[in-house]
Amino acid sequence: METLAIALLAFFAVGWFVLAGADIGTGMLAPWLGRNDRERRLVLASFAPFFLGNEVWLVAAAGVLVGCFPALEGELLSGQLPVVVALLTGWILRDAGLWSRGRGPGYRWRAGCDAAVAGGSWIVALSWGWLLAALLTGRPYAPATGPTAVLTALAVAALFAAHGLGFAALRLTGVPYERARRLVGRAGRPWQSFALTGALLAGLPLWAGTALPPAGRTASPATLGLLVPALLFVTPPLVAVQAWIWHAFRHRVTGPSYL
Repeated sequence: METLAIALLAFFAVGWFVLAGADIGTGMLAPWLGRNDRERRLVLASFAPFFLGNEVWLVAAAGVLVGCFPALEGELLSGQLPVVVALLTGWILRDAGLWSRGRGPGYRWRAGCDAAVAGGSWIVALSWGWLLAALLTGRPYAPATGPTAVLTALAVAALFAAHGLGFAALRLTGVPYERARRLVGRAGRPWQSFALTGALLAGLPLWAGTALPPAGRTASPATLGLLVPALLFVTPPLVAVQAWIWHAFRHRVTGPSYL
């Protein structure tokens, strides 16, 4: 059961980094990809159908961590509290901007929401880099500091942005697509860039797991015997729904959404 619990935690964490990394990265670049109101609406429409479903993976990973690895969760929550607060703040700010953009009166409101989406996305990406800087050194009991922490946070944020850029090149049309394609490069196909950055993002939580192995910090066998089968039961429907969403909205966007 312990091995299955570790595999589930890794699976959900990798799923979030690869899938949600696309909308986080695109949100980070939204002000550059979309230079006016209509273009920004087009950029947001590229990931609007996905972002809520993608967040389920992070919720699932957090649930596995809390339920199956309470000792590890306690270390992370107490030791990385400033990082967790920054991460949640960016998440809330971004989602508030996305949900509020189409519900306010006028251009200034939409511009403020666009700033919230971009700023929140950057905070989320940098917070993950800050957290990974601590985990990769095996120090979950304190936030990372110094040049290593700064460089790691910037490198992880750059990887999120590159992943979003590849996603944007696959989904956008018109001038925003041309801006994304210019940076992705015209020599190869956009999906190659997206696949490469996806593989690199998938490796981040796995790398952190090897530096901070959860083995020996699991819940009691009785708890695992209850939680792990339940998680194994709900995981296939989650994957199926996620696959359907990505298949249903696989085409390029040609017009703004409701956002």
